[in-house]
Amino acid sequence: MWGAKFVVVSAFASLFIASAAQAQQQAAPPQLPQAPNMTFFVTGNGPGKGADLGGLEGADRHCQTLAERHGAGAKTWHAYLSTQEAAGKPAVNARDRIGKGPWQNSKGVVIAKDVAELHGANNLTKQTTLSEKGEMINGRGDMPNRHDVLTGSQADGTAFASGEDRTCKNWTSSTQGAAMVGHSDRIGLRDDDASKSWNSSHPSRGPDGGCSQADLRSTGGDGLLYCFAAN
Repeated sequence: MWGAKFVVVSAFASLFIASAAQAQQQAAPPQLPQAPNMTFFVTGNGPGKGADLGGLEGADRHCQTLAERHGAGAKTWHAYLSTQEAAGKPAVNARDRIGKGPWQNSKGVVIAKDVAELHGANNLTKQTTLSEKGEMINGRGDMPNRHDVLTGSQADGTAFASGEDRTCKNWTSSTQGAAMVGHSDRIGLRDDDASKSWNSSHPSRGPDGGCSQADLRSTGGDGLLYCFAAN
């Protein structure tokens, strides 16, 4: 009789251990794709507060955090963003923040060998402008369209003159202002240079003032950033 009880208890114990192991396995987070050689990506998501990125520091931190999740955190990452002269502080050019290149996406495809090529005949297309996860960003014709990427920059990667806001108050506003965006898929409403520009297509706009998450989404964006390894 005691032997039978021992067998039953042992069976229940084995079942409990197996169930616990299965639950632990199910609770483990999925392994994220790793790309330690990646030196360029578009953020799969923005910080979530529209164009209020916490300034350049907050934007860089967002890039660094996403890179770390995918095995590329040993590099120093900067967001491709310009700021305008304000409050006694000089303008900052996006092209001066991103290092010398070359830069490659998570699949190892080189998108530009240096700063000059990046702002000229680069290899940025919908198929090469990938997220940190190695995924394509929705563009024109996709639902939802997310191709508007925040840059605050002119086509040559330099800042706009002070006056008319093109950086949502230097990336601190989620209400009033405007931010220059580029098209990650190089496609727009017209067949012109601006519509095909990866970094300087049009300013944001919308009923909340131009800088909210809803405003950015209303014109085909989501508060996304370009991130470059600066070293």
